[in-house]
Amino acid sequence: MSEAIFHLDAEVRTDMGKGASRRLRRADKLPAILYGAGKDPVALTLDHNKVNEAQDFEAFYSHVLTLNIGGDKVEALVKDMQRHPYKPKLVHVDFLRVDANQKVTTHVPIHFLNEDKAPAIKTNGGVPEHHINDIEVTCLPSSLPEYIEVDLMDLEIGETLHLTDVKLPKGVESVELAKGEDHDQAVVTIKTPKTAAAEEDEGASEAADSGDEEASTEE
Repeated sequence: MSEAIFHLDAEVRTDMGKGASRRLRRADKLPAILYGAGKDPVALTLDHNKVNEAQDFEAFYSHVLTLNIGGDKVEALVKDMQRHPYKPKLVHVDFLRVDANQKVTTHVPIHFLNEDKAPAIKTNGGVPEHHINDIEVTCLPSSLPEYIEVDLMDLEIGETLHLTDVKLPKGVESVELAKGEDHDQAVVTIKTPKTAAAEEDEGASEAADSGDEEASTEE
């Protein structure tokens, strides 16, 4: 993956309004806004195709980007991205300024490891159910990870891994866990194979029917 996707050229935009934005999009330009770090918001324009190409990479959303605005380098995170409802085009991007000395809060994607090797899945037919695909974290920009690894190798069928089971990098904290113990979200569960679950349900149903028949006979 090229480091170029983390460096974007931008221009300050003075022509505002919906009409101006439509003209920019027709010229393959992308309207954007940069805000945060106690500074005034700045309207920007970027090359649509370059941003569209960069956003195909997962790391684009969790990596600190460098915006080159008229020769000034500004570090920022993507906070929101609006897409066209049916065309493969971007409509608008929100960037959050990053201060090296201030913590940032953002969502970091989860990489689930060993789904194809875990005995509970490969050998015993368990089915992994992802409850969440990213974790909201807070940390200094220098500590922000591109992704967080969750290893399924040792999970058993029926077992659920929670946020408290996930090892976060040094200096990185979970926003949910900071709210209290009752926010210990489920991350992934290895579910019983469907055929086995169906057999268990069928067995329970037969047992119940048998019990009803015995009760009827006694009456």
